[in-house]
Amino acid sequence: MELASLSDGAVLPEPLTPDFWRGVVNRLAERAAAEGLDGILVLDANNITYATGFFHIPNERPLGVYVPVNGAPVLLVAELEREHAGATWIKDVRTYPEFPGEEHPLVWMVRETGAKRLGVDTLEGRMLRRLEPMLDLLVLTDAVEALRMVKTEPELALVRAAAGYADFVLETVLAQAADIIGQGGTEQDILAAGFAATNARMRAEMGGRFGGAKNALLGTVHTGERAALPHGKTLARTPLPGETMIVGIGASVGGYHAESAVTFILGDPTPDQRHCLSAAMACNDAAIAALTIGAPCESVNRAAVAALADAGLAHTIRHRIGHGMGVHNHEAPWLAPGDPTPVAQGMVFSNEPGIYRPGIDGYRLINTMIVGESGTEIPSRFQPTHSLDELVIAL
Repeated sequence: MELASLSDGAVLPEPLTPDFWRGVVNRLAERAAAEGLDGILVLDANNITYATGFFHIPNERPLGVYVPVNGAPVLLVAELEREHAGATWIKDVRTYPEFPGEEHPLVWMVRETGAKRLGVDTLEGRMLRRLEPMLDLLVLTDAVEALRMVKTEPELALVRAAAGYADFVLETVLAQAADIIGQGGTEQDILAAGFAATNARMRAEMGGRFGGAKNALLGTVHTGERAALPHGKTLARTPLPGETMIVGIGASVGGYHAESAVTFILGDPTPDQRHCLSAAMACNDAAIAALTIGAPCESVNRAAVAALADAGLAHTIRHRIGHGMGVHNHEAPWLAPGDPTPVAQGMVFSNEPGIYRPGIDGYRLINTMIVGESGTEIPSRFQPTHSLDELVIAL
């Protein structure tokens, strides 16, 4: 079987440029001014990446970027990151010797900012007591998180590309799983085949286009009774006829994340399996329909769960219907109880109907959703282009 080419006619997105990150920094400076601050010290690793394009491996050594109301941003890093930080568009890079050091790096950072009225995006409680005496005002601010919630078109292009690669893993599994299982192959073999084909495609199409930005795949394949686990592990187990097989895939392109997942039925589906998979599809459709500009995020979750209730399966979902995605695979806002954030154009969400029946089986679908001006865009194309019968793998 020839694999479908998911990028036919598509243009590989451009990497984000310093102009994008300058725009983020400028908006943060405006937010700091509006809050009466001298500037904002960004400490969360994903927030730093979002605001600067500095792709790094987080560890115990604190890193920060200071965005002043007036003036240029400053990268504040450990000495061993000097060269990496110096390769970014930010010209002012300052370093501390090592962690934990004779002086805590966060104390050093606050002093380096020269601010008296400072906002920070995240801070351990024990550090609050150490830093407050150094400042006239220290406040926690959600300024970076608020910007990350709404993506620009260059960011959305990366999300779409990531969704396409996640879909390609599913296409590979659909094409090869029957042969792999027939030869005694395992869940691990199935996932490895999907990753091998997709990684090869990513290398061929992207090459070194995105530099140090994250381009990666992650995912699971789990079958049978273990499909009732929302976060199942991929084992050296051969799937059996009559089981369901959940294949859940995340992909990152240029540092931006998307997800696609589907449940395959191994062998002839039973009426009960058809009912469950149809209910999951109805749940997916209900979430898409409810994802309208201005709607509270929590209302999208209610609409999706209501569709499962109509099928007598409301008790089988064990998590929210979705979450935001971007520079991290799980980020705000949340399509979940307790999040009243209004849906806005440019937001990106997962859509994850789940039916989990311990001791029996499980079903899970995931689509990536982009909130558009005139409706919801679904860059995950595998599920929308495959009927229920096409999710049956003949063994």
